[in-house]
Amino acid sequence: MRHIISLLMENEPGALSRVVGLFSARGYNIESLNVAPTEDDSLSRLTLVTEGSDQIIEQIVKQLNKLIDVVKMVDLTEGAHIERELMLIKIDASQPNMKEELIRLSEIFRGQIVDVTDGVYTIQMTGDASKLDAFVGTVDPALILETVRSGVLGIMRGSKNLHI
Repeated sequence: MRHIISLLMENEPGALSRVVGLFSARGYNIESLNVAPTEDDSLSRLTLVTEGSDQIIEQIVKQLNKLIDVVKMVDLTEGAHIERELMLIKIDASQPNMKEELIRLSEIFRGQIVDVTDGVYTIQMTGDASKLDAFVGTVDPALILETVRSGVLGIMRGSKNLHI
């Protein structure tokens, strides 16, 4: 099962390396990883996506809690949460009628065309992974020049929050 784990950790050199090392030492895979500073300069928020049985996730959580750099953590998939991902996709728009088609598709999927050059459109889109995958699936793979995705960001719904 897919899990989104979000944690607050010390904003110190090597902290990310220790978290990633924990995963690689035990043979666990990280599907996506995002790290950024928080409103508190001494802390960073790390959001990662991994897959595993409940037993494996329990082991991961226990091992993460043992790391001195980890201040607090939560498995977002255990409760109501919001997740989003950012994608930039560069598409060859040089074929006849392709520009109009890309404008139409961008509107349908609520994306934005953020760059237009001679025959190339770059589209920005946010949403959950299934929405982004659906958009990519509607475009002829031969026309996709490049795709960049941020990985998952997640936050608990309502008044619940991850803070110290």
